[in-house]
Amino acid sequence: METGVLGKIYHDAEIVVKQGEKGDCFYVIQDGLVEVIEETDRGEVQLALRGEGEFFGEMSIFEQQVRSATVRALGEARVLTIDKKNFLRRIHEDPSLAFHLIQTLSSRIRELSAEVAQIRAMKEY
Repeated sequence: METGVLGKIYHDAEIVVKQGEKGDCFYVIQDGLVEVIEETDRGEVQLALRGEGEFFGEMSIFEQQVRSATVRALGEARVLTIDKKNFLRRIHEDPSLAFHLIQTLSSRIRELSAEVAQIRAMKEY
């Protein structure tokens, strides 16, 4: 997703979104790197790393649920916030953005499916 340089700068280890909080927007990384972590009873589990041009928090645009993970900056990161209204306006202006979003989500689902299969295979041994 193409964005201007309007995002907020987050410093190393600064939290962008917190697991359990209500969300109504998603984020596009303009520069830098963030980590997506799930906070469990046993500590933090890193789910993903996201870098320039990638997005996160998109589930809050489609679902009325709390954030499923915490996202924090690794080093300095510039992150743009996009609310549902602006997202829908951008999709109306350029429908290819919707295709890009679905393509990325499809890739993420494929990766998660492979990880689940690998975990299940390890449990069988």
